[in-house]
Amino acid sequence: MATQIKAGTNAATADAATQLDIYRRMSLIQQNDEAARKVVRSGRLMMPYYSPRGQECIPSAVSANLNDDDQICTIYRGTHDMLAKGVPLDVLWAEMAGKVTGTCKGKGGPMHITHPASGAILTTGIVGSSMPIANGLAWAHKLDGSRRVVIAYFGDGASNIGAFHESLNLASVWKLPVIFVCQNNRYAEHTKYEAATAVDQISKRAISYTMPGVTVDGNDPLAVYAAANEAVTRARDGEGPTLIEAVTFRFFGHVFGDDDAYMDKAEKAAAMDKDPVPLFRAKLIAEGIATEEQLAEIEAKLAVDIESAVQFALSSDMPPPEELTRDVFAEEIA
Repeated sequence: MATQIKAGTNAATADAATQLDIYRRMSLIQQNDEAARKVVRSGRLMMPYYSPRGQECIPSAVSANLNDDDQICTIYRGTHDMLAKGVPLDVLWAEMAGKVTGTCKGKGGPMHITHPASGAILTTGIVGSSMPIANGLAWAHKLDGSRRVVIAYFGDGASNIGAFHESLNLASVWKLPVIFVCQNNRYAEHTKYEAATAVDQISKRAISYTMPGVTVDGNDPLAVYAAANEAVTRARDGEGPTLIEAVTFRFFGHVFGDDDAYMDKAEKAAAMDKDPVPLFRAKLIAEGIATEEQLAEIEAKLAVDIESAVQFALSSDMPPPEELTRDVFAEEIA
């Protein structure tokens, strides 16, 4: 039987400042998700919304290893990935609201947010398509020698389609500076992991493509940070791609309004009892990295920023009719 190729043992340790930064991103994602669900429930916005609640620490810890000019490709359940990479709240909310002040002038909506200035190159509604596009970006960086890396985020369900296998194969052949991050939240839409995936760990599939594959606790920010640090270092040094499987749990249904009746209630309750945000918060205080007052101040500022972004979005204008024919061709056609 084949043995999984594992990442190395020189695990990086996040210092106090980095741990605090990871928590800030996690709290931002948590509070933003709560605001999004509240706005939809209240009827102030009508939009499809895919909650990332429970998955906060994965992109937060990954992004703590990235430079501003590094890039991510993510999926429709990707607001946490975007926020962790630095997409500004105001234009993100405006795009979610379909307003002209949004990242795509309101023409992309919540499932197609892009913000190249912060490195969020793609949000896609097509399962698995983040990976081949990430390869293309990584190929460009390899050619120009910039040492930039690309993160391809996707879910466990996407690991069963052709784009996953094709992308990993090509990334390995060309030694692309790309890191494939599978946020395994145990459910592909409405299907439990074990019902549709034959392998017990997605990371084991890395051996087929001669790349390191590692499974980490996706609710442990320090474990994710260490795995991402090694993968990013390998990619920058020209050693090629890595597959990281971060095992977590999706707290809510596939999309807002889904009553998640297909979920195991005991499993869900156990996962929510281990909510990574308050657990990491308590750890920071217990280890003297931050005080209750420091964290409360961070959280309060984030709450103000989120509310300001919501109001910016709600008060912004809808796209005018002429936007229908803009951004369609390289040159405007009258």
